[in-house]
Amino acid sequence: MNFVEELTWRGMIADMMPGTEEQLQKEMTSAYVGIDPTADSLHIGHLVSVMMLKHLQRAGHRPIALVGGATGMIGDPSMKSAERNLLDEATLRHNQDSIKKQLSKFLDFDSDAPNAAKLVNNYDWMKDYSFLNFIRDIGKHITVNYMMAKESVKKRLSRESSVGMSFTEFSYQLLQGYDYMYLYEHEGCRLQMGGTDQWGNITTGTELIRRKLGGEAFALTCPLITKADGGKFGKTESGNVWLDRRYTSPYKFYQFWLNVSDADAAKYIKIFTDLPKDEIDALIKEQEEAPHLRPLQKRLAKEVTIMVHSQEDYDAAVEASNILFGNSTSEALKHLDEQTLLDVFNGVPQFEVSRDELSVGVKAIDLFTEKAAIFPSKGEMRKLVQSGGISVNKEKLTDQDMVIDWSSLLDEKYLLVQRGKKNYYLLIVK
Repeated sequence: MNFVEELTWRGMIADMMPGTEEQLQKEMTSAYVGIDPTADSLHIGHLVSVMMLKHLQRAGHRPIALVGGATGMIGDPSMKSAERNLLDEATLRHNQDSIKKQLSKFLDFDSDAPNAAKLVNNYDWMKDYSFLNFIRDIGKHITVNYMMAKESVKKRLSRESSVGMSFTEFSYQLLQGYDYMYLYEHEGCRLQMGGTDQWGNITTGTELIRRKLGGEAFALTCPLITKADGGKFGKTESGNVWLDRRYTSPYKFYQFWLNVSDADAAKYIKIFTDLPKDEIDALIKEQEEAPHLRPLQKRLAKEVTIMVHSQEDYDAAVEASNILFGNSTSEALKHLDEQTLLDVFNGVPQFEVSRDELSVGVKAIDLFTEKAAIFPSKGEMRKLVQSGGISVNKEKLTDQDMVIDWSSLLDEKYLLVQRGKKNYYLLIVK
């Protein structure tokens, strides 16, 4: 597999230094991507560069994931308008371990293959490097003029920016350049990859390698991912879409991909999966012929959910979706964990009921009209029960006087009432 050709048809190359493709064709090449360790989970914004590493390894090259423990303490000024909080070492180590666990789903770290992936942390080689030695050894090779010419610096120093830039942040590109030089010397790394906003930092590294070591190194960036409507990719109303289920449940994760637009699905399926070209082309054709069936979104959501979580999580997410939109059973509802239940029914009307009232049991008709105003009157509820229009926990309610008590609850806390096909109400017992 030709790595550059693969990334080209997938729409994953923005800039590439001359000679990069020739280097990759000549020999197995080590390449790295930097990952910011400010959280103990990656989010889907990181997935683009992770997929670059995955394709690189598939092409027979050696991926290096660099966790920026040192640079994460400073914060990359590229395209940012403010400085970030600094992290302590214990937090950085915890975040690094968590990130490696997630990366292991994409990259082979453990085999004996010559191109097995490696995780490194720049804190390990920066923590004992004194400031005096750094500015003497590294600072003298890169001029201030060169650093000022970078787009990320110019933007922060422009009149439009009221924030300016601290010396700490100004030094960032020197630190990232040194990372590249360190990996060039110690890991034989010849290529750095990242988003287009990293081009200036990456080329500072190639320049440092050329000036200090007389070596040749290369750069490759991918476009920053956008949505077709111009919105920010990977953000929802509740914030980032995370890879860790503690922050984004597998159901919500699956729903994010399932709900992207047709135009975005056609683009994302090339970037975020390793499906081959002919299969993707067939799916795009299928989508054009029957867009209402949404084959692109369904396949995209399936591939990414299984890759990040598991087949079981994907199956559970599909089953959970069917509870809301399909004809699923009460058994399927009972299988949901609490978080998925709340995610599925997020946004439906909710009513709180006292636990004491359920301890002795309450007739359904009293519970759903007096305790929780799901129905405006008992008369209307009786009519709906007679016509088979009410379900409780996905089972038809045939008797309005049925007693509901603790044994009726999901997770000992919830009761799901359905009126007709599409109207849901969630009772929460407190």
